[in-house]
Amino acid sequence: MIDINALNEWIDANPFLISSLKFIFILVIVLVTIQLVRRYLKRKISDTVIRYKAQKGIEIVGYVLLVFLAIVYFSGSIKDFTIIIGLFTAGLAFTLQELILSIAGSIYIFLVKVYKPGDRIEINGIKGDVIDVDSIYTTMMEIGQWVSSDNYSGRIVKLSNAFVFKGPIYNYSQDFPFIWDEFNLPIRYGSDIDLAKSIIISIASETLSEYTANSKAQWNEVVNKFYIEDAQVDPTLAISLTDNWIQFNLRYIVDIKKRRSIKHILNDKIRLEIEKTNGKIVLASTTIELIKIPDINIKRDADVT
Repeated sequence: MIDINALNEWIDANPFLISSLKFIFILVIVLVTIQLVRRYLKRKISDTVIRYKAQKGIEIVGYVLLVFLAIVYFSGSIKDFTIIIGLFTAGLAFTLQELILSIAGSIYIFLVKVYKPGDRIEINGIKGDVIDVDSIYTTMMEIGQWVSSDNYSGRIVKLSNAFVFKGPIYNYSQDFPFIWDEFNLPIRYGSDIDLAKSIIISIASETLSEYTANSKAQWNEVVNKFYIEDAQVDPTLAISLTDNWIQFNLRYIVDIKKRRSIKHILNDKIRLEIEKTNGKIVLASTTIELIKIPDINIKRDADVT
């Protein structure tokens, strides 16, 4: 049987251990409550955005509550709150610098709205779509790397929120969800250049009409919000002369997530229209012109008998 007196003596001799066990019990209760509330919100809220924000809000409130309970519990009273906070902060500054910076980064991301889930960003040399932002990490679905163009590689990347303070962040979505793209077409000398210009501009204007119309209104908002020049959002064509061909450079605006597919459609339509010109327009390729073949003298020794 358990000796009650011995157990009481052991409890009296180890007050800090008993307090720690009690706090762990409280900690478990709070964490379980947070998870239950998150699951309840997940079932009851149908809107994805609202559900995500509600779950994140509960998570942040839970963390703040845990820190507050720890300070109050181990300090014994609220009067020493300021001193405990100072000591707690100093200790974290020495031992958990990266963690503190990550948490500060998450607050900065939330308040300044650097990016949010759904944005396409590039940070620390990694490009992808943001799929989650928690108190420590930003999670992205990676694009690029060994995969050409802006396609998913299949890897999910977790990046410390501390990186928002350590370098530039490229946001492809915020304020203006369009980007400018371009490609070159080599046209052989002697082709009908005016016809080629007409075909390319006509196809680009028709194919990109929806993006052009949508981008104009949003670009006007960007110009009004920031100190920035106005820009041309309609498709433009520039021509340059090279040693081998006339180079057509088509520049246009496109949705950030449809750059590859639109480039394919434009190239395919232009190719088909050029083929219909019956040789009036010819796509060029690298050519080598031999000016003169040098004379070659071959001397044959007399047969040896």
